[in-house]
Amino acid sequence: MSYPQQGYPQQGHQPYAQAHHGAPAPVHVPHQQPVPAGLGLNMKRRNPFAAWLGLPLITFGIYGLVWFYKVHAELFAYDRRTGDAATNALLSMILGFVTLGIWPLVMYVKLAGRIAQAQRAAGLVPSCSGGLGFLLGIFGFGVLYYQIELNKVIDRYRGVVAGMQVPLAS
Repeated sequence: MSYPQQGYPQQGHQPYAQAHHGAPAPVHVPHQQPVPAGLGLNMKRRNPFAAWLGLPLITFGIYGLVWFYKVHAELFAYDRRTGDAATNALLSMILGFVTLGIWPLVMYVKLAGRIAQAQRAAGLVPSCSGGLGFLLGIFGFGVLYYQIELNKVIDRYRGVVAGMQVPLAS
């Protein structure tokens, strides 16, 4: 004996079969809220212009390293499925000369993928592009672009303080 599928009538339900003349009838499924795939910690909203130009100028470039580390650490705390890459990201910036700058570039492009995954997890359409981030990074606008894209995820959870738990969509 098989069990009827949810949302479908059982066989032999005469009024249903007669009303639709043997053709498959449309099934009404009530609107449901998406079930959270998990929980993560909300990230800190930063001013894109301060992260891009203001604080790095004041700190003689040190804030750029801090920003890169913190963004990777917050992305991991937000969605643990992305993997912890904060230390690897910082080391790539500090020791990148060993690989003639290739390692930092790879981490920089990978950051776009992590941000796009965070956008998906927030229930947004991913709009962060590694190619665009790479090109803008060459001209010095990469941090500005990435912080704007990160703020889209943070703005999704209006009113939730940084470090508080938020539901992940997928």
